[in-house]
Amino acid sequence: MQVTLKVYRFNPEQDKKPYFASYDVEVDPTDRVLDVLEYIKGNMDGTLSFRRSCAHGVCGSDAMRINGRNYLACKVLVQDLGTSTITVEPILGLSVIKDMIVDMEPFFEHFRSVLPYFINDDPEPAKERLQSPEERARFDDTTKCILCAACTTSCPSFWANEQYVGPAAIVNAHRFIFDSRDQGAAERLQILNNQFGVYRCHTIFNCTVACPREIEITKAIGEVKKAIATGRID
Repeated sequence: MQVTLKVYRFNPEQDKKPYFASYDVEVDPTDRVLDVLEYIKGNMDGTLSFRRSCAHGVCGSDAMRINGRNYLACKVLVQDLGTSTITVEPILGLSVIKDMIVDMEPFFEHFRSVLPYFINDDPEPAKERLQSPEERARFDDTTKCILCAACTTSCPSFWANEQYVGPAAIVNAHRFIFDSRDQGAAERLQILNNQFGVYRCHTIFNCTVACPREIEITKAIGEVKKAIATGRID
């Protein structure tokens, strides 16, 4: 089948403002959007810029807006979009460096702010810190985050104010807050207990829809809100 890719282009060294370039490409219906972008870059326009790495939905580097919705380009089949015209744009809320490449540093700054690492000051055990299957299951969902930023950059609250810590940061805080082995929950909850923390979330569910790992993000944010409100982690 033939498709037309309308691709967002912007090179700050040459362009005064962004524009869309169209490319007509012959594809197989089972080709991924990333395959089509790779073909364009390799055979039609070598200046096209986008991030990619593993191409298997693990690294999260190729998050972009495809027909108005955040996806990983490596996970979207052409046939599943149901149209012969595909519009590809960078994710929103982060400044564009070139084409689909955005500045991820503000996103990672928010991620680092919630202390996304294991905190435990007890003496180191001889083997490992034991945990029951039930305790592990409590936070299993939020361990799946690959930091693609698809959730945060689909959030209207983040678009409105970049100071909002964002869904991805809260998901990663959740992963440790509810880990029975961790001792940093109170500090993380204090960090998130402000107008740019969890309370900036208005339960729109865009983040949950956008997540390529199918994490129940809005649910996780609600659980963090409840922990702050009740002072209990259960």
